[in-house]
Amino acid sequence: MDDKQMPDGIVLNEAQKRSRRQRSIAIALALTVLVVLFFAVTIVKGPGVLVRPI
Repeated sequence: MDDKQMPDGIVLNEAQKRSRRQRSIAIALALTVLVVLFFAVTIVKGPGVLVRPI
């Protein structure tokens, strides 16, 4: 038999790894912008956000 073992699962080439990394960074940036937007809206609205009729 061969001394080389076949890797388990799918092996990505360099272009696929780069594409995956760029996609992950884009998702992280989008989530960060969304969190900052929610935080900013909460700060602008002030404590009135917590005062709601029951």
